Amino acid sequence: MHDMTGNSTEARRSSVHLNDQHKYIPPWTTPYIIGVGGTSGSGKTSVANKIVSSINVPWTVLISLDNFYKPLNEAERERAFNNEYDFDEPNAIDLDLAYDCILSLKEGKKTSIPVYSFTHHNRDPHKQIPIYGASVIVLEGIYALYDQRLLDLMDLKVYVDADLDICLARRLSRDIVARGRDLQGCLLQWERYVKPDAVKYVKPTMAKADAIIPSMSDNTVAVKLLIKHIESKLELKSEEHMTELVKLGQSGTGPLSDYKNLEVLPQTNQIKAIHTILLDRNVDRDEFSFQFDRIATLLLANTLNDIPVQKPETIITPDGFSVPGQRRCCFDEVTAISTIRSGDCFMKAVKKAFPAMAIGKLLIQSDSLTGEPQLHCEFIPEDISKYRKILIMDSQIISGAAMIMAVQVLLDHKVDIENIHILVYMATELGIRRIINAFGNRIKITAGIVVERNEIKNKKASWALTRFVDNKYFGC
Repeated sequence: MHDMTGNSTEARRSSVHLNDQHKYIPPWTTPYIIGVGGTSGSGKTSVANKIVSSINVPWTVLISLDNFYKPLNEAERERAFNNEYDFDEPNAIDLDLAYDCILSLKEGKKTSIPVYSFTHHNRDPHKQIPIYGASVIVLEGIYALYDQRLLDLMDLKVYVDADLDICLARRLSRDIVARGRDLQGCLLQWERYVKPDAVKYVKPTMAKADAIIPSMSDNTVAVKLLIKHIESKLELKSEEHMTELVKLGQSGTGPLSDYKNLEVLPQTNQIKAIHTILLDRNVDRDEFSFQFDRIATLLLANTLNDIPVQKPETIITPDGFSVPGQRRCCFDEVTAISTIRSGDCFMKAVKKAFPAMAIGKLLIQSDSLTGEPQLHCEFIPEDISKYRKILIMDSQIISGAAMIMAVQVLLDHKVDIENIHILVYMATELGIRRIINAFGNRIKITAGIVVERNEIKNKKASWALTRFVDNKYFGC
């Protein structure tokens, strides 16, 4: 999902909620942010990489402040090539942009990180690194602990301490080998800018750190203690999130018919016959797929009944007759988001009915240990907020956690919740209640069948807790 490996304030929330008792805050809108600072060549990047690799948490993003160097004009670039430009003072880094990017991630929004070329002393105008949905953010750089706005976003602040002579040796190795600079220029820059700035600006940030790690001695024990602390905080955060999901399912004891935004297909004889075939464990895959495509088409047609129409037009029939006053639906204002792999069961029906419809994909899976939903990747149509109806398709909703995350992804992309319509073949009562309690009555849901809580509790419909539809449909 990510293209980049790089006490907290309350971020603004984009979640829509039913009331103050039931408010869903997705895990990526409260990412754990770690700042790692230290002088140039202190080994802070190595420590940051150890943190990222050791905590073993998906969607951990390592962001370097080196990417935020300000672009230079021609005169400044010439000075830089002559080693006469001070890259080590705070003003050389665009801390305003760095703050905006980290704040966007803190708020659950998508952001783009610039790419800086040390060879050309400028940002690459053709490259940016998109990031969305980070659970842990590690911000590394000499001024990671300098700006108070960034400090206020951080949950943990780490300073890597090293003697300046050691830093010089490391910096020379890096600049000459990795960045192609000459020895004389590197030494001149060190004495003129790097060392004085380290003493004046960087060293004082040590006082703002929660933990100070020595760079040169064996810091394995210190890093391990740091990792254990981070892991305990992340486990607590995960437990809090799952507790909130459980609460969402416990509210509301009235009949599902009270939810005006929930529509279940009328259980006609045709629909009942299709259900009977789909729920038969002995049905072969070809028959299962054929019957699912039938009900998927019915669900899709029912969902699009309220699609807006264009002004009346006059059409010419094949026999040459004019028929006035006909209307055409604005299907180009509709897009569909499929949750991989379960929602892909709807794709055949969608492509057959609307071959030109824009399609998006979301891959959301639950953590095997905690049960917490996790966003693995997202492919969203460009300018998705412009569409008047966005369908989120899933063949089954069991706990509702993955669908809640899918809806939140769209909200983070500035989609109006009233334009979101969930399309599902089979849903549990628990999943439906959680979704509506999380986002209120403004979100629409169309289902083929809803299995009530009592049916599952009495073990009359335990099959509803098994994700069998996509397995049968795709023959896996």
